[in-house]
Amino acid sequence: MLPLRFFFAISSILFSNLGLSSDYGVTGLIDVPNARMLEDGDLKVAYSTQNLADISSLTYQVTPWLESSLRYTIFNPNNPNRGNSGIDGLNDRSYSFKLRLMEESKFIPQISLGIHDFLGTGILSSEYLVSSKRYGNLDLTLGFGWGRLSDRESFSNPLGFLGDRYKSRQKVDTNLGGKNRLSSFFTGDTALFGGISYAIPKLKLVFNAEYNSDSYKREVNLGTIRSVSPVSYGLTWSYNENLDIALSHQHADQSGLSFSYKLNTKETLDKKRINPYFSATESKATSMMSDVLNRDLWYDRLFFDLDKSGILLKKARVNDEMQQVDIEIMNFQYQLSADAINRALTLSELHIPRYYKNLNVILNETGYQPITISYRRQSNPAESNNSKLTRINILKPRKLDNPLYTTRELAPHINFGAGFDTRFQFFDPQKPIKYQLYLALKSDVNLGNGWSLFGKYAIDVKNTFDQNRKSNSVLPRVRTEIDRYLDEGHSGVMSLYLQKNIMLTEQLYSRIFAGILEEMYMGLGGEILYMPFRSRWAIGAAMNRVRKRDYDMSFKLLDYESTTGFISLYYASSIYNLDFGLHFGKYLAGDRGHTIDIRRSFDSGFTVGAFATFTDVSSEDFGEGSFDKGLNIVIPFNSFFRGDTKSTYSTKLRSIQRDGGQKLDDFSGKLWYDLRNVRYDSFERNKLRMLP
Repeated sequence: MLPLRFFFAISSILFSNLGLSSDYGVTGLIDVPNARMLEDGDLKVAYSTQNLADISSLTYQVTPWLESSLRYTIFNPNNPNRGNSGIDGLNDRSYSFKLRLMEESKFIPQISLGIHDFLGTGILSSEYLVSSKRYGNLDLTLGFGWGRLSDRESFSNPLGFLGDRYKSRQKVDTNLGGKNRLSSFFTGDTALFGGISYAIPKLKLVFNAEYNSDSYKREVNLGTIRSVSPVSYGLTWSYNENLDIALSHQHADQSGLSFSYKLNTKETLDKKRINPYFSATESKATSMMSDVLNRDLWYDRLFFDLDKSGILLKKARVNDEMQQVDIEIMNFQYQLSADAINRALTLSELHIPRYYKNLNVILNETGYQPITISYRRQSNPAESNNSKLTRINILKPRKLDNPLYTTRELAPHINFGAGFDTRFQFFDPQKPIKYQLYLALKSDVNLGNGWSLFGKYAIDVKNTFDQNRKSNSVLPRVRTEIDRYLDEGHSGVMSLYLQKNIMLTEQLYSRIFAGILEEMYMGLGGEILYMPFRSRWAIGAAMNRVRKRDYDMSFKLLDYESTTGFISLYYASSIYNLDFGLHFGKYLAGDRGHTIDIRRSFDSGFTVGAFATFTDVSSEDFGEGSFDKGLNIVIPFNSFFRGDTKSTYSTKLRSIQRDGGQKLDDFSGKLWYDLRNVRYDSFERNKLRMLP
């Protein structure tokens, strides 16, 4: 055993942001955390395996000073008899977070505070205060641990002076999954843990050694592992800046292997300086120098070039007296709307004579006109960026009435796609991962005037969903029968509905829809959003009347009907691009309550957020998990492929799927998020990016 005097010898030192994952997902050494964190906006997926447990984790750097982790732990994974009487067969879901209290400086270490398993069963329940200090390639860590991190060489809690409640710790009731344990945080005895990391940059290696104050009493008592040593060591190899592979020797007689992959959601899209399509046969210079507007050709040429660039020119108006041209466009291709504006202005510079000093671009977002960009054309080629910014103004929404030119759409604008898609369900207690691989046939038909037709048909290829696990819910089975739908109706119509977007005023947005809304429900509904110009707040309302579909996902219906309705409040913070949503209303199972929704979004198209729903259903009636909570993730395809696309992949990760607090996710409080990329704050951030 590593003697305590080792820690006291280096405590005067107090222990590069290595940013490596521990086996439990949080940034750390091998099993114990350090004070380090990922880079802001990093999203990391990790997997580790050893005799003790197989651990899958998802870690997100929410802000520069807050790291959060969702973890799924399979204890005793190599025992074929796991789950039998007296043998550890627990599959555990847990959440953790780490808060940076002090950033490292020349003489001061980085200090962080963290909590493990604050919403799970409490099997891994622990808290810690940890410091890390770097000296060249050497990183030293020393921390205080509570809970499971106080099992070895413990001593009285230094927080005992705050009251008797800090001197002893309540026994963990592992049946309280989903319940917080605020009263037990930082209580009971504490112990020291720590270790070292040494980087060898030329070999892309990091050597880790740690002293772990967790004695794994539970696992030893169950016979999962023998009495363990507190000392572990290992090597981490960085294949590249995203992928890490680690080997370790742990607890005296165990070997460990782990993989982690990260990507940065914060990275701004590189502005793709691809030369815009130009149809004119004469040189660009000649076209731009012309002071005469060819009224028979300019609109057609601009339409053609914009269409080749993924933008639809809908209408235009020319004002000779004001030397102004107004155009209205729809963006079908660009993830960032500012890039669509840039392309439209660039092509307008080529096709519209210099006589017209002012260009206005009205952005039409599937029937809404949320913003107008006013552009004053350049007179001084050598002007600074600050001067350039004055040529761009973001104006209130407006409609282009009485246009001189209008595009007649003889056929609807159809986006059709076919490709393999996946569906995952994570963290089921009996089957950690369920998945479906299917061929998806998708269509998005823009019928004009705000009307759209959406459809999706799935052809099953591989499916691991089954009905083996029966729900004990006392609520109507509004979600827990999803396994049955994906088992009996693995191929079929997933959605087919008609939608109308209506902009009632410059501040009031609405939509109505009807049809097959998702796998489980058919129905109709509507949503309305009040969003003042330049405001960071909004209020919305949504209502749906739905009926449950037959399990084979055909056009047949079951008897269950439900009416849902919500009032929503939204706020867009200028700090870290955070969106806050608070929704009050009635859910699919008839329960009433509220949902808290926090999301961080980036111009790249990535969105990562968390939600929690609390209703009038008791934790006992709700069942395992106590209340509904999880993560929202949106991944843009634009970040992985050459060229521009608006396509994204979105998913929700829940600790467990139950019936309480459930709603139609795509039809209740979605307008605010759909319009995020065309809100005032998005264009204000990207003024310079819009300039041609």
